[in-house]
Amino acid sequence: MSKYNFIPLNDFKEYSPEEMIKRSESFYNQVKQRRTVRDFSDKPVSKEVIENCIRTAGTAPSGANLQPWHFVVVSDPKIKKRIRFAAEKEEKEFYTNRAPKEWLDALAPLGTDEKKPFLEKAPHLIAIFAKSYDILADGRKVKQYYSQESTGIACGILITAIHNAGLVSLTHTPSPMNFLNEILGRPNNERPFLLLVVGYPAKDAQVPDIKKKKLEEIASFI
Repeated sequence: MSKYNFIPLNDFKEYSPEEMIKRSESFYNQVKQRRTVRDFSDKPVSKEVIENCIRTAGTAPSGANLQPWHFVVVSDPKIKKRIRFAAEKEEKEFYTNRAPKEWLDALAPLGTDEKKPFLEKAPHLIAIFAKSYDILADGRKVKQYYSQESTGIACGILITAIHNAGLVSLTHTPSPMNFLNEILGRPNNERPFLLLVVGYPAKDAQVPDIKKKKLEEIASFI
């Protein structure tokens, strides 16, 4: 494999310590308003907005720059209905037989169950797939290193970009999610990583009154 050409880091912009504090605080104050929403409006969302958010996710770092992800944006009502049917089937089995009591107890305060109407109501679903290997034009397989970690970082950036655009989202992970490969026609080298529900919140949307952990609970400075 040929080496990359290296170019100067011309786009880096250095800020004064005061400006860095101001920018970091401003960004935190914006991002802390993000909430996971389960009540969606069917109000249309511009395709261009979704495209820009995915472009942003695509800037994520990845192992050896292999970019082991694929995003499938689903807007077709018929396909969304198929996804909802398949997801609710798995979720019913999860809540009835698969989930350990400890996990059900943790979910209980949220009041969630196998019913997922938002999968049809929201204007867009974004199915994110992580590649275990890639297939070159000549048919050779190339292993993807740190696929799960890299795709997870890309999803975090995508969620933040969606919030920044003025939309809300919901991370949905029915288990197993193999039905997404079949419904969306994705190859075997791609494993469903996350199903992201995207749109505007319903006018009567409600969210649980929860708190995030304090800095000293999530970080140590040595």
